[in-house]
Amino acid sequence: MNSISLKLNADDLILSALKEDISSEDVSTNAVMPHPRQGEVWLLAKQDGIIAGLDVFARVFTLLDAGTVCAFSVKDGDAVAAGQQLGTVRGDIRVLLSGERTALNYLQRMSGIATYTHQVAALLAGTKIRLLDTRKTTPNNRIFEKYAVRVGGGSNHRYNLSDGVLLKDNHIGAAGGVAAAIRMAKDYAPFVRKIEVEVESLAQVQEAVDAGADIIMLDNMDTATMEQALAIIGGRAEVEVSGNVTKENIARLAGLGVDYISSGALTHSAPILDLSLKNLHPVEA
Repeated sequence: MNSISLKLNADDLILSALKEDISSEDVSTNAVMPHPRQGEVWLLAKQDGIIAGLDVFARVFTLLDAGTVCAFSVKDGDAVAAGQQLGTVRGDIRVLLSGERTALNYLQRMSGIATYTHQVAALLAGTKIRLLDTRKTTPNNRIFEKYAVRVGGGSNHRYNLSDGVLLKDNHIGAAGGVAAAIRMAKDYAPFVRKIEVEVESLAQVQEAVDAGADIIMLDNMDTATMEQALAIIGGRAEVEVSGNVTKENIARLAGLGVDYISSGALTHSAPILDLSLKNLHPVEA
């Protein structure tokens, strides 16, 4: 995540997180460090995993004080090991103390998503299937979480509701059926937009194919039904599989020959990667 992207898309979100943690003052820090003093602290990994979000971590501190310097020995996407020192943060000790939790919250969450995504993507190695995330993200953290999915080896589905046409069960219900929903989407959406439709039965699969859907999402189907659905589609649309896909069950889908597998678990169920800031000590300015 480069500096331009951070400033345009993330700074306001990071500042909001800092305001959540410091509503008026950091009482603890102000008690023990009433005056500026330069210091340094180490960033340590406490678990094996994939690191993601170093620029966001650093931005927390530089938004508090532009003079803060973060120096990393790793980059986003690198594998890290428990006990490894990943870098240092140097600056006003008051800033290091006040920004610590917010910075670590971002880095741990993003690294956890990257780690889990990496583990799931490894189960699709050797196939042509693209692993996708969903919109099941933490409010106001989507930009960070979807970035972490990419770092971990996954791909992003649409970013938000303005980003593409995906006709789900309730859209179909509102429109009066699969064919009607696809027809209305084709009439409304710009011609450059692909139209994806979620289907739950073989009858809906046939209807979606006949109506000219670009992508057909097979939702919560068993393996035998998905195989029948693929035979009906016969290459006339791209195929996505979705529905409670996790690290524990994705392997059964790898041999189906679909184009995409989407998993909300990449963002809503990934545990954090345990990281820490330790050995804070004064240094000469």
